[in-house]
Amino acid sequence: MMDQYPRWQKENIHKAMNVRRVLLLSGVRQCGKTTLAKELVNDDTEYRTLDDLTLKRAAEDDPHGFVKHSQRTLIIDEVQRVPELLPAIKKAVDENTRTGQYLLTGSTNLQALPGVQESLAGRITKLRLRPLSQSEQQSTAPLFIHRAFAEGLEAPSVHYDKDALIALACAGGFPEPLFLESHHRRHWHIDFMDAILERDLKDITRIHRLDQMRELVRVLAAWSSKFMNTTQIGSGLSIQKQALNAYMNALEALYLIERVRPWTKTDYDRVGKQDKLFMADSGLMSALLGWTVEQARFDVDRSGKLIETFAFNELALQVDASYGLYSLRHYRDRQQREIDFIIEREDGAMLGIEIKSGSNIGSNDFKHLKWFKETLARGHSFTGLVLYSGEHMASFGEGMLAVPFGALWS
Repeated sequence: MMDQYPRWQKENIHKAMNVRRVLLLSGVRQCGKTTLAKELVNDDTEYRTLDDLTLKRAAEDDPHGFVKHSQRTLIIDEVQRVPELLPAIKKAVDENTRTGQYLLTGSTNLQALPGVQESLAGRITKLRLRPLSQSEQQSTAPLFIHRAFAEGLEAPSVHYDKDALIALACAGGFPEPLFLESHHRRHWHIDFMDAILERDLKDITRIHRLDQMRELVRVLAAWSSKFMNTTQIGSGLSIQKQALNAYMNALEALYLIERVRPWTKTDYDRVGKQDKLFMADSGLMSALLGWTVEQARFDVDRSGKLIETFAFNELALQVDASYGLYSLRHYRDRQQREIDFIIEREDGAMLGIEIKSGSNIGSNDFKHLKWFKETLARGHSFTGLVLYSGEHMASFGEGMLAVPFGALWS
């Protein structure tokens, strides 16, 4: 099922392998890393997976022997299972500096694993693979950000109203459950999370009570799209602050949650410094919280958080696909001015993006975008966008546009 989807990072993998000795393709489990890695297998590559118990034992027993190969590229799938391979790879690529020697995949941030001291700094580049975007599902190119900077956005041919957006958000982007009915899809997500908590999490941190961890995950799912506040997150949980921080760091290392850093390139002294928290997939979020399309439809808070998380997943994928051309931030200050997302280009040009689940947009929805453009973006190009569930593109002043959601992937 996953083979039919083009992955945007495939082209970037080829680019990276032509200039770097080692590439690490990392991302949450079941997002398609193994499928993509196998697509890259040809006469010049060799593929080995550490999910195979025999190969795992061989790697543990003789790391230096395991990484030897006679092909152009050795692909090692799920490398985090044997961290001892990293020093062996370092030795190999220091002795032979040819590019494209190793393609590694991992479902864990390697630097979060206890005992890992080898970073392969200067020898490795890293790419992130996420669950499928709508563009990948519909086989379209990741052009939204490029078009927005070039003032070339157009209304999509298909209208996605609020109900349609909620349905897409509840489905999420993990390839396997996309073909399941909603009831079975929810069970897939729950089983997926249970498997990670019971199997992968113990490799990073000690879990004393699994029931506490499950409750924390549900709390974090409800916190998605909100500003980080560990005191409030832990207020209803019987978890000590030190353990709470360790658990959250572990979930971040497993790519289940993610922080969006604040935009702070200003001397404005009232700018906020809090990160925003997002779940790695809106479908996983809705399943953990037990939200159905019907339950979210008439609940403004639920639909807003769900659609903003869905939008984050889509935008983050496009930023990743840009191969470093763009960065993703948010803005908030002590005057309660907020912009959901700030996308900054290498040359300093910026997009400010507000997410609205409703279909009616007015000038008030642009007030923070206009203030930012006039006050903080002076000297740099700035375009303000409000993504909404209406049908039409509409201008609300120079460089200020209301944009239908479908433009993200059309």
